[in-house]
Amino acid sequence: MIDSGFETTSLRMTLLLLVTFQAPAADVDRIMDAVVAIAPLAMGKYDRNAYQSAHGIERYRPLDGAGAETELRRRPGTVEVSFELPDDQPLAARVVEAIFQAHSYQEPVIRIQPILASRSKGLDDQANPNRWWNTTGDWKKIALPATADA
Repeated sequence: MIDSGFETTSLRMTLLLLVTFQAPAADVDRIMDAVVAIAPLAMGKYDRNAYQSAHGIERYRPLDGAGAETELRRRPGTVEVSFELPDDQPLAARVVEAIFQAHSYQEPVIRIQPILASRSKGLDDQANPNRWWNTTGDWKKIALPATADA
């Protein structure tokens, strides 16, 4: 594993923490509001940067003491959300606690991994033919599937 960042002409690869959690899709906005109250999730000229997966099915079986049910459960409508934080353990601890407090689960799935992530140097690339503003398509005009959350 690369243990330090590096640079290319256009970007820096920076040591960060990747935070991932699973939750019912209906809980995500509440959880993310708690997260960004602590860390703005900034990336260049943007904030509140995160990724949310499509709906999936969470599988688990309650053990003694977890409730009255004992059968294997399959909960549809669960998503995974990930975002990056600075490599700062006290900040990560505050964010993880915020996720836990805002989450509806007794035992939420929260993971943190060290990663190298890209950060643009902010060079002028207005003429780059691959940028969305220089193509005929616009992702904002593409209709999302009916089951996707905005």
